Amino acid sequence: MDKQTLQESETAELKKSLAELKQGLISMVAILNKHKAGTLWFGVRNDGAVVGLSINEKTLRDLSQAIAAHIEPKIFPEISEITIDDKTCIKIAFAGDDVPYFAYGRAYMRVADEDRQLSVKQLKNLIAAQSRESLRWDNQPGKFTLTDLDLEKIKRFVDLAKLVWDTPQNALAKLGLTQNGQLLNPARLFFGNQPLQLRCAVFLSTESSTIVDRHDFNGDILELIEEAQKYILKNIHIGMRVEGLRRMDVPEIAVEALREAVINAFCHRDYYDPDYVQVAIFKDRVEIRNPGTLFGNLTIADLRKGNVSQRRNPLIADLFRRIEMVEAWGRGMPLILKYAPDVDFREIGNLFIVSFPRPSFFELESEGGTATQETTQETTQEKIIAALKTEPTLTRKLLAQQMGISEDGVKYHLNKLRAAGRIRHVGPNRGGRWEVAKAGTEK
Repeated sequence: MDKQTLQESETAELKKSLAELKQGLISMVAILNKHKAGTLWFGVRNDGAVVGLSINEKTLRDLSQAIAAHIEPKIFPEISEITIDDKTCIKIAFAGDDVPYFAYGRAYMRVADEDRQLSVKQLKNLIAAQSRESLRWDNQPGKFTLTDLDLEKIKRFVDLAKLVWDTPQNALAKLGLTQNGQLLNPARLFFGNQPLQLRCAVFLSTESSTIVDRHDFNGDILELIEEAQKYILKNIHIGMRVEGLRRMDVPEIAVEALREAVINAFCHRDYYDPDYVQVAIFKDRVEIRNPGTLFGNLTIADLRKGNVSQRRNPLIADLFRRIEMVEAWGRGMPLILKYAPDVDFREIGNLFIVSFPRPSFFELESEGGTATQETTQETTQEKIIAALKTEPTLTRKLLAQQMGISEDGVKYHLNKLRAAGRIRHVGPNRGGRWEVAKAGTEK
């Protein structure tokens, strides 16, 4: 074995001799509490230099007994002799899910290559986090068997995930969808026969009093994501732009933002709640609703800053990542904000709602529905610019009255003007003022 590969990290600890046994066991506990698996080496200095040990059968037995006596809950590590540069070392590979672990009656946490003793408060937080982990819906065995899953769906997913296919059981295990021989809930979401429902509706106006169209879809999670996108695009306005000699369709809401919002709704919803993911299309907006408010103490203000919280369904998120539907580092929300900066987030009851304003409504509303979208947008925005030049402290409500459009319509145009660099708001939300960029200085 190449000694250069040995170095201390958050999951590896190096000890020169068995005289450091106590500190080595503390390191094992610290690593288990942080990562649930790691390695401990004896016969290697902390700089990676191999010095070796004198080992006999009793050495390994005493080491095993020390681990059993001083680490709680019990673990069953793999202890082996390893020869490096003709020097004998001991490698201990260990793993365990029963966090928190204790060494000599105390709990520790790994930070870089250090072991820090946990305070009472930190220990309580660790226990609470572990309790949440054990109660996760996507971590629970489901009441179904392999015969309830579609073999072809599993094969297609394995191919998309760039894994080698051998048997359905092994494929599901590689995807992390088995535990103690039982299938976990997400297996049915992705590969079951119609385990989910999606509810979609189009409304006549800006309210939900009159339904124009309603459709309920059944299918697996990937099928419903596609159905939701198709339903939205079928029921919103599609514009056109020309690139070279080609005509390009341009939906009034960016497809990239819609797709991320739909995926997030299925990925982060509360699956303990029996309600559906819903798509509601109004004259002035498109709403994507999912059961379950924000998770892990995340607020809507945090969300708009691009902050990432603890994930409600990390196994489901990982399955999406495997087939490149989401990125590993929570880029979904920043992408929504990038492509749809006017998006609105709300929580009502146990629902989380992503609402996209429909430009066609606000642009046609501002001119009584008679002008073209491009013309009405430019006309309304120029009127707003002129009003703000005259009276920089105008509120959204007063602007709405002057323009003859709704406050939501004013908000839409203000956001467009801000994104273009034509205006900016100075001071607090209440009592601030607008500044209009000089001609030629805007973005």
